[in-house]
Amino acid sequence: IGFPYSDPVMDGPTIQDAVNISLEGGTKSATVINTVKRVADLGVPALVMSYWNPIERYGVDSFATDFHAAGGVGVITPDLTPEEAEDWISATNSHDVDRVFLVALSSSDERIAKVANATTGFIYAGAVMGVTGARTSISDAIEGLVAKVRRHSDLPVAVGLGVSTPEQAHEIAQYADGVIVGSAFVTAIKKDGAAGAKALAQALSKGLAR
Repeated sequence: IGFPYSDPVMDGPTIQDAVNISLEGGTKSATVINTVKRVADLGVPALVMSYWNPIERYGVDSFATDFHAAGGVGVITPDLTPEEAEDWISATNSHDVDRVFLVALSSSDERIAKVANATTGFIYAGAVMGVTGARTSISDAIEGLVAKVRRHSDLPVAVGLGVSTPEQAHEIAQYADGVIVGSAFVTAIKKDGAAGAKALAQALSKGLAR
């Protein structure tokens, strides 16, 4: 579940447009928490991906409290580093919320070790350098990044950023524990609504299973 933020500097035009539509439509923090509850009530693990600013404005401990109460299980914070996350680590530990930090293709072993030590859910490995958005190909270097992460952690490793097709999902599933798709779903929803999202989910699932 994406928490819309007015300055999505790490996102490409697809998600930026979706954020603008969401905010103009009146999405608030309470809307996000309610969506978490609706997803959790279906029996599906609910995660939120959010820039740090909306969480900080909400109140770090208050967000962790309300997120957990709604049934949420974890939060991805792409612009928060472990060094700056003392309050977040304390709040998530207190309220049983998993933290997901990111590593990049440029991350050193020292950086990966720090991220691994601070993460509790899964480690998010970025497949490309740059902003979010579907790509026609995925860097061959991502498999090496996943291998580096595994040397520092037993946590699952999920690969995202730029992943959009069943073929890419199948390729990544050969060496990673999870595949993260964002912009492609936004595009599918914009084009064909819920039916488009369902069709893409089914196609990606088949790609993973083959």
